[in-house]
Amino acid sequence: MRVLPTALEGVVLIEPDVHRDGRGLFLETYRADRYRELGIADVFVQDNFSRSVARTLRGLHAQRTKPQAKLVRVVRGEIYDVVVDIRRGSPTYRRWAAFRLSESNFLQCYVPVGFAHGFCVLSDVADVEYKCTDFYDPGDELRIRWDDPELGIGWPVDSPILSPKDAAAPPLREVEPWLPSWPGPGAELKPR
Repeated sequence: MRVLPTALEGVVLIEPDVHRDGRGLFLETYRADRYRELGIADVFVQDNFSRSVARTLRGLHAQRTKPQAKLVRVVRGEIYDVVVDIRRGSPTYRRWAAFRLSESNFLQCYVPVGFAHGFCVLSDVADVEYKCTDFYDPGDELRIRWDDPELGIGWPVDSPILSPKDAAAPPLREVEPWLPSWPGPGAELKPR
């Protein structure tokens, strides 16, 4: 297993070891001690699963006072996975990175606290599983408009299928008062 760094500090792709033979394949999708050795020491407390059809876009999501780190992987299909730095004062504030995660490349995306997350489905159907470090709280949701022109995310779709909440999400500028502050290099982000 190895870690592939990205342009956003703390956001990494994990490439697992896939063991293939005549029967098929085997891989570990999570093992706490190995992930800790890779620098991911989070305690995950909730696992989520979503199934979405082609052109579905879920995001951009975060939580305000109960921030979650996430470990995202695709079980079936392919997604365009997007991570946005929402830590006010960070050197990469408002920057985004995108990755193709699929059932065939087995890549996982680690999204640390302080980043918004979203994805768009590229295949006919995509099954996505992700681990979270805090429990989902609907009253603590933070949604950011998927096509905010100030972010300029290069989504691979022009008119995605959105939930009513995601369609009504405000631009980042309107939610800035609720965003976390960057604690500085090497420091752990604390909830506001």
